[in-house]
Amino acid sequence: MRYAAAMSALPRNRMNVDEYLAWAERNPGRYELYDGVVHAMSPEGAGHAEVKFAVQSALAAGIRARGLPCYMLPDGMTVRVEARTAFEPDALIYCGQKVATSVLEIPNPIIVVEVLSPSTRHIDASRKLAGYFRVPSIAHYLIVDPTEPLILHHTRGSGDAILTHIVREGSTKLDPPGLELRLADVYGADESKHK
Repeated sequence: MRYAAAMSALPRNRMNVDEYLAWAERNPGRYELYDGVVHAMSPEGAGHAEVKFAVQSALAAGIRARGLPCYMLPDGMTVRVEARTAFEPDALIYCGQKVATSVLEIPNPIIVVEVLSPSTRHIDASRKLAGYFRVPSIAHYLIVDPTEPLILHHTRGSGDAILTHIVREGSTKLDPPGLELRLADVYGADESKHK
């Protein structure tokens, strides 16, 4: 998701995540909070939206096919990274008890997904990579390229290690919770024609 240019409707004061969630509930649109500052997210191109929907659909289908006690949620849900930072991934999976329909924040995601856009490539690969792995429950962070068949699969290793798997063909395993994400399900049967 791209950050929109500064908008006068955005709050000027810095806030914590709880204050941000209360503000966001009253203000329609998509936002993220970084270091206490609210950032509006700009509209997506059709290619970005198409790949995002394909990832969401593939993850949801994988959960159903394996009968996992997990749930996929599309963009719109907040992940608290620290007291003044919260991101809204393009998709996430959490496991366990289903959250209430009024919930805005998912406290225990196991997988988060971001689909790259030109203006946020550096944020997704740096700030969000470091931030998401501050959340103890997150085991996998997927960065999906909308322009070519490419998924960067970051997974939690032992200690502070984060392992990266560059997926250009085939599939990648997401264990836990026991899913497999195939590039063909994201980019179509002939991945090479997506370019």
